[in-house]
Amino acid sequence: MFFSFRDFNLRRLAAVAALLGLAGLSLGGCVGAVVGGGAAVGTAAYQERGVRGVARDIATATRIRTALINAGEQYITGVGIEVYEARVLLTGMIADEGMRAEVVRLVWATEGVKDVLNEIMIGASSLRDFAKDAWVTTQLKSKITFDRDILAINYSIETVDGIVYLIGIAQNQAEVDRIIAHAQGINYVRKIINHVRVKKG
Repeated sequence: MFFSFRDFNLRRLAAVAALLGLAGLSLGGCVGAVVGGGAAVGTAAYQERGVRGVARDIATATRIRTALINAGEQYITGVGIEVYEARVLLTGMIADEGMRAEVVRLVWATEGVKDVLNEIMIGASSLRDFAKDAWVTTQLKSKITFDRDILAINYSIETVDGIVYLIGIAQNQAEVDRIIAHAQGINYVRKIINHVRVKKG
């Protein structure tokens, strides 16, 4: 598909808005939530998934979080959930193998889930580790947002214990390679796990 220079700039601005929304959410409180929510709505139209695709994934993620909360606080506290094209990326750390298996079971039982990418680790993270991981994620999102050869709005990023997890839709393999190169240049990154789908010609 051909995009004009104007389309490209609109997508870039949408990505910047999403990044600013992320920053607003990190501040906490109602203002952050409003900014983040507005950015999510504003960027949906520019994503490869489209508005309906984004809405479906958000609804699926909400159902998953509800199921985990209903199962007990311990099942949601340390688990990161990203849903992209009905593919669910699970990250984070949880206490034991039995709990991890239960999380995966609950996710598979959720309406709208087509695939589960289970990257949950067994263990516990310190506040310092959490801060480092959040810093890595923010740095990488910033780098790819301002890279003119990457449509950053098509990606979700999670970092756990120095491991960067990528999911989304790439225009081509070169775009994925650029993201990985950016990640490799960030302090504290130990490994990069790529679940990105590359668009077919």
